[in-house]
Amino acid sequence: MLLVGYAVVLVLMVLLGANTNKFVLLNHTRTQLIMSFVSGIMLGIAVFHLLPHALYAAQGHVSVDFVALWLMCGLIVMFLLQRVFHFHQHDFDEAPQPCTSTHAHGGGHDNSHDHSHDHDHAASHSAAELGGWGVFMGLALHSLLDGVALAASMQVDWLSTGHTGWTGLAGIGVFIAIFLHKPLDAMTIGMFMQRQGVRSTTRVLVLIAYGLLCPLAAGLILFGLPADITTPAFIVAALAFSAGIFLCIALSDLLPEIHFHTHDRGKMTLMLLLGIVLSFSLKNIESIHEESPQLGATSDVLVESEHHH
Repeated sequence: MLLVGYAVVLVLMVLLGANTNKFVLLNHTRTQLIMSFVSGIMLGIAVFHLLPHALYAAQGHVSVDFVALWLMCGLIVMFLLQRVFHFHQHDFDEAPQPCTSTHAHGGGHDNSHDHSHDHDHAASHSAAELGGWGVFMGLALHSLLDGVALAASMQVDWLSTGHTGWTGLAGIGVFIAIFLHKPLDAMTIGMFMQRQGVRSTTRVLVLIAYGLLCPLAAGLILFGLPADITTPAFIVAALAFSAGIFLCIALSDLLPEIHFHTHDRGKMTLMLLLGIVLSFSLKNIESIHEESPQLGATSDVLVESEHHH
């Protein structure tokens, strides 16, 4: 039932996100502030949640090197997806906007801001060449990988509480990171499909399908895979791989801001820190606890849990 609830919420967030521009003007600055906040959450989830989950579950079964290898695999896979599909851009300005903060300080021209817009428009042009369906394909693969992260996190939360996690908030930290990122992705899909002249009914159906991909992937892993596949090594690899994915997503949003944006640095940094603080605070409501005796023996419980699939 928890996974069904997650699915409903994600679909609603996707539909809301795709229609945000009808109610709120998302200019360049507001978009960058949202991206900084969400990036902070994803960065914190990777470092404070997924990676510790992987290390705890690895105890006595696989090495730290194994965790590091799958962390790097997740990062590289997401990097290659972005390189091939050019889907991960979230600047929805139709045209370059002047940097108001520069004018406020005396009217000078901010070259780094212009570089920013050249950079963003190059990404937008590449994505436009690929088309809305190509953007959807890239983000769909992204969403399936999010499902891997959600499933792995829910599995470990469940095991760490002696099979009672399903009735709690299993995987809540990972879900919140996915939940907050979905509107930005939905706006990207909706924007390119609208520019291609796709009918509104088709757009809605595609967006609903997109919202369902993550929970469907999580459900397949949790309940659809053969029991002998969900070994300790599989769970550890999935957690570490997911941490790499989240790190890549967060850094791909954050690093361009360092190089191409000198405006609103204070506000953007504050939003980033707020996201990190929120992700850290989620540890208090997740079911994982470092001192839990089950965590040290998570992999022993994994064998027993195979009967619950």
